[in-house]
Amino acid sequence: MLWRKDASETLLCLSNAKDYLPVAMRKFFAFLLVICCISQQAGAQEEFIEPPSRELTTIPFIQLTGGIIILQAKLDDFPDTLNFVLDTGSSGISLDSSTVEYFGLKPTPTEQEIRGIAGIKKVSFLYNRKLHFPRLSIDSLNFHINDYTILTQVYGERIDGIIGYSIFKKFILKVDYDSMKITFCTNGTIRYPRGGYLLKPTINQLVTQPLRIKDAKTIHSRFLYDMGAGLCMLLSRDFVDDSLFLDSRRKHYTKEGEGLGGKIDMELTVMKEVRVGPYRFRNVPVLVFTDETNVTQYPQLGGILGNDLLRRFNVIINYNRGDIFIIPNRHYLENFDYSYSGMELYMVDGKIIAGDVAKGSPAEQAGIKEGDEVVAVNSNFSQNLNQYKIALQQPDEKVKLVLRRNGELILLQFKILSIY
Repeated sequence: MLWRKDASETLLCLSNAKDYLPVAMRKFFAFLLVICCISQQAGAQEEFIEPPSRELTTIPFIQLTGGIIILQAKLDDFPDTLNFVLDTGSSGISLDSSTVEYFGLKPTPTEQEIRGIAGIKKVSFLYNRKLHFPRLSIDSLNFHINDYTILTQVYGERIDGIIGYSIFKKFILKVDYDSMKITFCTNGTIRYPRGGYLLKPTINQLVTQPLRIKDAKTIHSRFLYDMGAGLCMLLSRDFVDDSLFLDSRRKHYTKEGEGLGGKIDMELTVMKEVRVGPYRFRNVPVLVFTDETNVTQYPQLGGILGNDLLRRFNVIINYNRGDIFIIPNRHYLENFDYSYSGMELYMVDGKIIAGDVAKGSPAEQAGIKEGDEVVAVNSNFSQNLNQYKIALQQPDEKVKLVLRRNGELILLQFKILSIY
């Protein structure tokens, strides 16, 4: 008998039998042999095909200045709704130390360190916890604990934690900035929509993407793809100095930046072009800072690509396949923020306070001092930090501030500069 139930045995029998047959029959059996080989290979491939991805839940998100995304979820069986920053720049998942204390939880100390733009610190962990979104619960999560007071002050919204790699690796996430919603999908085969572009970044807990950037010269380098960074581009001083990338004639403006570890001085300027895949952005605001903790991993990386640029695309994040699919959305053609006031605003103990005021800046020249309480901006007494920051992002416009200093109300005004 030439035919067997097992395909591999069939191939062996056909191969052995062909030597004893006439030429015509040999050709016929050679044809059968090819068909069987193709069939066997197809059958082997089918064993490894992933099932189609399916949608699990769609939830709304809140967007803050700089494009920062806030997702709301609940921890374990606690009834409180918590605010989490969605962050491809996080290698895990974390909780704010004061939130942990509020719940009466006892984290386990470890020797593991986390690195931020303003410092390195050891962290404790809460192991095997659950996070609950509407219609979706995720278990077996290990949260590291960090102090996010500075982030709460920057955004005027309580930041209870950061969602990073620990969640991204479990799901395909569709982020739609037009509808302000995120869809969680199972890992599996997925068809990306027409009209966008498929990035193939390197994903090893953090995401790095090759970009072409241009100013005094054109450079190809890799950058952190960081949805948790409320800026367009951030470059390390070492990268800028070694590459001579920025035009030396450009004016730089002093600015205070914030991140894990605290506050740090930066310089704000503009560069000619950033290219993400086939998409080009011209005259892009960029921050330059001295990266003492090497959070930008120079010389392997040049810096950070942040969400004030990335929010201009709806995105499908597929860590399991190493894919990030981007498609321009209605924000794609929006102007960048070229404003410069020289002052930072923070929410401290329920009050909006002027933080660092840069020397020689419009704010300093108007007489604003660090520590002044901001009562109103342009007759807006809402005490909404996000609205006040937006009011200070109007280049070449005059802004009026009502301040409280030493118990007295003061009215000051100045014109916001444009860095471009």
